[in-house]
Amino acid sequence: MRLPQTSQAGGTVPPAAGKGLSGLAVTSIALAVFACAVVAWLQFSGPPAGPKPGPAVVVQLNPPPKPKPPPPEQPAASTPAAPDAPAKVPDVPAPATPPEGTAERPAPAPAPPTVPPELPAPAQPPAAAAPDTPPGPAPGTAELPGDLPAPSSEPAAPPTQTAKIPAAVSGGLRPAPDPALVEKTRLGPLPRVSPDGRKPWQTYARPFDPGDRRPRIAIIVSGLGLSGAATEAAIQRLPGAVTLAFAPYSKGLPQWIALARAAGHEVLLDLPMEPVNFPANDPGPHTLLTSLTADQNRERLHWLLGRVTGYVGVVNRMGSRFTTSATHVRPVLKELEKRGLLFVDSRSSLRSIAAQMAREVGLPRAVNNRFIDGEASRDAIDSRLNEIERIAKASGYAVGIGAPFPVTIDRLVRWAQTLERKKLVLAPISALVNTQTN
Repeated sequence: MRLPQTSQAGGTVPPAAGKGLSGLAVTSIALAVFACAVVAWLQFSGPPAGPKPGPAVVVQLNPPPKPKPPPPEQPAASTPAAPDAPAKVPDVPAPATPPEGTAERPAPAPAPPTVPPELPAPAQPPAAAAPDTPPGPAPGTAELPGDLPAPSSEPAAPPTQTAKIPAAVSGGLRPAPDPALVEKTRLGPLPRVSPDGRKPWQTYARPFDPGDRRPRIAIIVSGLGLSGAATEAAIQRLPGAVTLAFAPYSKGLPQWIALARAAGHEVLLDLPMEPVNFPANDPGPHTLLTSLTADQNRERLHWLLGRVTGYVGVVNRMGSRFTTSATHVRPVLKELEKRGLLFVDSRSSLRSIAAQMAREVGLPRAVNNRFIDGEASRDAIDSRLNEIERIAKASGYAVGIGAPFPVTIDRLVRWAQTLERKKLVLAPISALVNTQTN
């Protein structure tokens, strides 16, 4: 047992009451430390961050507006051409270096004005050369009939050149179709005589001087529209006075006929008729046949005529059997006369009575004298053309029919150049209507 301590004075010491006070002291010290910590935390976490963005807001970007002067300087220099610019013009062309022009643009605006004045100067000589170049091809196309040495140029000749030909060759064919000459039917636009009496074969004809007394020769190139290359060659290379006949089954028929007329060519439509060796030799699904009635053939005729407009008439395609049958030919020719067309008897048979029947029904007509390329060789074609010349000189008129073979087109182009000195004239088929004896 622990005894109470005695003091040196001999008194007793009370028990250690300091032990209870020490607990309070500790508590007070802890509270003081906590308060100091809170104060310190408040000081470090809040206000210091606020003032810093203040100075950061200060922006000294006001000077940039100064670069605005360059834009006003550029238009001002280009439009008025200030006196400073001309003074520096001679200095700029000397270097003629693009980097220097770009480096000098910011300082003075004269650099841009100097460039434009110099550009037109060198650009003017090519501009003068440009007009010289188009005339080259343009006359080339018009002279192709004369300058036949370039058959290889046919495919290269663009269709746009065909549009240049009519101005020089055609003298201006009337636009087609003429609404007054069109009858709208379920089978297509059929030709008709206008209320004022105008007929398609006269309205769509190529102009020809009736006072020209030289012997006339009409050349028809038939079967066009089935081959694009052959059709283009015929349209572009043959003289405008050559008549072109198109197959009714060809694709793009309206465009082909429009191009042909634009180039000055008078246009016919091939009319398929039954040959003697039908059906081994079949001209197409709408061929006029002796096995059909007049009404059935008339229906087929309307389908064929309704494929396109702008043609002056028809030329029979084959038909060596059909053209020898008066029973079948007469209704067809009467329908053609009723619609104001002309008819060309191709004479596929020597026994053809089509031309005679056409005269009886009052249908404008012409008759083929020679197929010029039954044998597709240069010598054979030249021989047939010579025969056509002799017929024309003897009777005043002659007609030849050919196909769009390359050799045929070549020989026709060369031959056409010789007619002037032979005192012969190439004429559209409409210029020979009702002039030949059957």
